[in-house]
Amino acid sequence: MHILIVAATEPEIPLVKSGRRGPHQVDVLITGVGMVATAARSARRLVETRYDLAFNFGVCGSFDRSIPLGTVVHIVSDRIAELGAEDGDEFLSMGDLGLADESAIANVAPPANAVLRELRAVSGITVNTVHGCEETIASVIERFHPHVESMEGAAFAYACTMSGVPYAQVRAVSNVVERRNRDAWRLDLAIRNLNATALSILEST
Repeated sequence: MHILIVAATEPEIPLVKSGRRGPHQVDVLITGVGMVATAARSARRLVETRYDLAFNFGVCGSFDRSIPLGTVVHIVSDRIAELGAEDGDEFLSMGDLGLADESAIANVAPPANAVLRELRAVSGITVNTVHGCEETIASVIERFHPHVESMEGAAFAYACTMSGVPYAQVRAVSNVVERRNRDAWRLDLAIRNLNATALSILEST
């Protein structure tokens, strides 16, 4: 089986390397941070090489304070939260504007994997600017009720969907989405747990 691993940055997946892993060939693609870089580089790679599976591993912020920091989650639905227009204090979706709304994507057929099935399934949003203002946090929660946010997830999911490649987005919670407070982040814990889970997923594939 030929597997593609996508991550925004190398420090997020230090233990996940390209090469043979049991019967599988694993390729690692570091896209850079953000939707544009992730969409462009993922789509190009998926055109160049045919993969059987793709995984997006990374960290995320959580809107749900009941999820402990360091928890690894499986994001089964994602959306581009900022795709739309503002009308005063009101946010208008593409549908509200009378345009095709492709801002949301659901992973209806994730890979069959025992480790993946044990992870908490959550909804996510993908943003260009991570939230750090109480007013905008409250607004996005009211609109979409997301569990977590990232800067790449939906872009990766769209690239895989367009290429017909089964995929999963797996992330570890490094922080609560709140007014920016780096002292409260547990990035090392999140990366440690993420890598342990990523290796387990690959071993059980």
